Amino acid sequence: MKILFIQTGGTIDKDYPKTKGGWAFEFGEPATERILSKLDPSFEYEIHTASQKDSLEITEADRQSLADLINKEVADAYVVTHGTDTMMDTAAFLSSRVDRKVVILTGAMRPERFSNSDAPINLGVAIGAANLLDPGIYIAMHGILKSASEIQRNADNGKFY
Repeated sequence: MKILFIQTGGTIDKDYPKTKGGWAFEFGEPATERILSKLDPSFEYEIHTASQKDSLEITEADRQSLADLINKEVADAYVVTHGTDTMMDTAAFLSSRVDRKVVILTGAMRPERFSNSDAPINLGVAIGAANLLDPGIYIAMHGILKSASEIQRNADNGKFY
């Protein structure tokens, strides 16, 4: 089993600022690297960076580049770390442009660097699901996994269901 992890940015990958003063988070190395180092996985994997953006800044061109990357690369499954604000938009976009591949989008409500982050659990759900799913586009968040066409999000609390 080979999983290709693709970083696009979002809260999961936000890191503390490297400059003094200020509260703006920055993007650094993929959070997936730190999570996988704790897992010591029994599967083959690669990590690619497609972008490092807040999901509100992801454009249609970024989404097309992501689709092109997934269509070009050879793996058994693709796990895309993404910001939650437009995760469903990207999933819908990929649904019409990626065919016959297992693609799971996931992210976090709090940066992976935070001790109370949901990032490791969300990534773990995506990894486990990658071993079992039929081709399609899915979202793994808040301990659930659903296809892009079935997932919904509560506007009041931000939870996917």
